[in-house]
Amino acid sequence: MIKKFIDKLLGKSGSKSTGKFGKREDVPASVHGINPKLVDQRALDVVHTLQQAGFEAYIVGGAVRDLLLGLRPKDFDVATNATPEQVKNLFRRAFIIGRRFRIVHVVYGRGRDNEVIEVSTFRAYLDSADAEQVSGNERTSKGELSGMKHAVDASGRVLRDNVWGPIEQDAARRDFSINAMYYDPETQVVVDFHNGIRDAKNKTLRMIGDAATRYREDPVRIIRAVRFGAKLSGLGFSFDAKTLAPLASSRNLLADVPQSRLFDEMLKLLQTGHALASIEQLKSTGLNTGIYPLLDVVVERGDDPFVKLALQDTDRRVGEGKPVAPSFLLACVLWADVRLGWDRRLKPRGNQRPPTPFAALQDAVDEVFDARIGDVSGRGKLGTDMREIWLMQPRFDKRVGSGPFSLADQPRFRAGFDFLRLRAQTGEVDEELAHWWETFSTADDDHRQDMVDAQRKAGLPKAGAGKARRVKKTDADHPAAVAAEQPEDDPRFRTADGEEMPAQRPAPAPAPAPARSYGSAFAPDEDGADDTEAGDEGEGGDDGAAAAPAKKRRRRRRQPSGGGAAGGGSVDAGPAPAGD
Repeated sequence: MIKKFIDKLLGKSGSKSTGKFGKREDVPASVHGINPKLVDQRALDVVHTLQQAGFEAYIVGGAVRDLLLGLRPKDFDVATNATPEQVKNLFRRAFIIGRRFRIVHVVYGRGRDNEVIEVSTFRAYLDSADAEQVSGNERTSKGELSGMKHAVDASGRVLRDNVWGPIEQDAARRDFSINAMYYDPETQVVVDFHNGIRDAKNKTLRMIGDAATRYREDPVRIIRAVRFGAKLSGLGFSFDAKTLAPLASSRNLLADVPQSRLFDEMLKLLQTGHALASIEQLKSTGLNTGIYPLLDVVVERGDDPFVKLALQDTDRRVGEGKPVAPSFLLACVLWADVRLGWDRRLKPRGNQRPPTPFAALQDAVDEVFDARIGDVSGRGKLGTDMREIWLMQPRFDKRVGSGPFSLADQPRFRAGFDFLRLRAQTGEVDEELAHWWETFSTADDDHRQDMVDAQRKAGLPKAGAGKARRVKKTDADHPAAVAAEQPEDDPRFRTADGEEMPAQRPAPAPAPAPARSYGSAFAPDEDGADDTEAGDEGEGGDDGAAAAPAKKRRRRRRQPSGGGAAGGGSVDAGPAPAGD
């Protein structure tokens, strides 16, 4: 502290800070060329409201980068010198979130149409040596951290970053130069401290400051670097040497990051429209293993036809502005494990009777969750949705009775069908099955019933080939008793020449097949089943009367409600649907 005070008195601090904080450049519209029509109106409203209240306010980060590249940003962030409490008081629907990094979410709209503008306060640039230190991590040291504004753990990882400062210090503590620019939509000026415009023009990804130190401050920056590299690789961007060199060697720092945060970062890699490019970036930077166990599986299976098709489908949907669900993609990635365990359980073992297909599938799903997903299995809806997608697959094989109607009414039907469609595209199931269900999902009730009836009739055997109902035998059915009842000289058993035929009785009419049971969605269909029920098939009384005709049982048709999505994208029961 004394040295810093002396340096300040001698005027040394100014020159030192100039290099650390960069040199401010106010770049006019005539130079940067940003199209103001690409700026979201709600972001403009937030900036205008803050400036009208007397605060500084800018659009910041990736949105400015995309605007410079001529792209329409999907998300807009705002940076200001107003504190979180001051920001919250200016907007009707605003919420302060976070502990490590307190920010404000300003919400516009409701439901699926809502939009969140993230507002952060300018952070001060502080050396880790000046921060308060805790011996444990964020979880074990929660009590100590409650009253701290700037704290680090023993490795130097920042656990609290809530000290406010001027804009030049806020720019210095951001990660990449192309993400450290500030755009004022009122004056259309871009404020640049670290040559971000130059790096954007040269298509260079450069970390501000010493890269190894910045990775140590926040190891998640390692994953962010991969994500930015994947997103911008299609535009020709690449890492500069100093940013790339310590990237792979810093991987061990991720061991202290909470698993929940790593899981969220993994989803950002896979669900921001650049999943395939992210996998290639992980491989090229030497980070294909060791970040997160489930991500390791994704990278390992990235070339598998089924998984690759799912990744391509996810990228396509994001590019089209359609929502995606992590449950669907993870279900695709782990399907090989589920299918292997399912097949193994259905194989007979000695004299043991194999389990039912549904029970075998449930056991296989449980095994995969225990082995591959771990803590994610407790993430509520994610695990439930994955199970539903998997357990729904055998039900698509049954296309008769009430099963198709109840299946199409399931909230997760569209996700399950999209999964089936991908299986069909890779040859795992017949394309005809996927086509039938696609038609069924979009048809009206009458057409659906016709499709089900056609499937039932197509499954009936030819005349006389059906299975006869087993009738309980009595003493009267014994061959000796039958022979005793046969008349010795019955004219019905003589030829036209009067010669006696071999003793025999007319064969009874074939018994109708038993009625089909729809009790279980996974029960195999009976061969030759029909919707009729045979009556008593006795031979009649002593007077030789003909057998009573079978009574036909009329089945009441269930009137479906027409569930299931009508095409387009998958409908997720939660905030984000599944595949297409």
